Amino acid sequence: MLTARRTAGPATVLDLCCSYGINAALLNHDLTLEDLYAHYTSPQATELTTAELIEWDRAYYAAHRRPDPARVIGLDAAPCAISYAHAVGLLDEGFAENLETMPPSPALRQAVGHTRLITVTGGASFLSPLTFESLLDCVHGPVWVAAFVLRTHSYRRTAECLESYGLSTEKAATRTFPQRRFTSEQEQRYAIDAVTAAGEDPQGRETHGYFHTTLYLSRSAADAAEAPLATLVQAS
Repeated sequence: MLTARRTAGPATVLDLCCSYGINAALLNHDLTLEDLYAHYTSPQATELTTAELIEWDRAYYAAHRRPDPARVIGLDAAPCAISYAHAVGLLDEGFAENLETMPPSPALRQAVGHTRLITVTGGASFLSPLTFESLLDCVHGPVWVAAFVLRTHSYRRTAECLESYGLSTEKAATRTFPQRRFTSEQEQRYAIDAVTAAGEDPQGRETHGYFHTTLYLSRSAADAAEAPLATLVQAS
């Protein structure tokens, strides 16, 4: 990561709407999403109490820890999810705060000061520019914002907010990313109609039963020139 080279020690990642820390699990551990599916659907997992599962997960993630982990801060409105992710070692720090309704706490403001990457993979449609403004006002130094946004939702207002902080937003045009299956035909019809109204093509994506997201990457013009988005997406 380009930003990691500009800091002493591990880069700090702030994961918005982090839930139980799955992004941190994939980022800092030699594990795939398929590994996590198998882990949490195994007979052993379903038989454990919460306290037992915490101990089991703590050992599991410690055994798969990468030698050069990023420092990950989690932010989510769900205190139980934050508490669990921190207890098993996925989050270095976790905050159960809703910046849509209140300003960041002093502890959160201090924790995110050296953030170099802000991510959101499952909650962009719940966030307004207010959350991003509250966080960027606390960050010292260069930062990237990587958001996987449902194709049913406009990212325009957030991109305009980030622009005011000197971050130019690019849209990954070559691919989309499936998020989850639709829960009903009604939900699928809504998604197809919304994507079509936005001028996008749902064929092969929403028509195949899944919500899809688009990657938006916001950073300085210098960083964008040094590492073109198309190259980053292709490398992934």
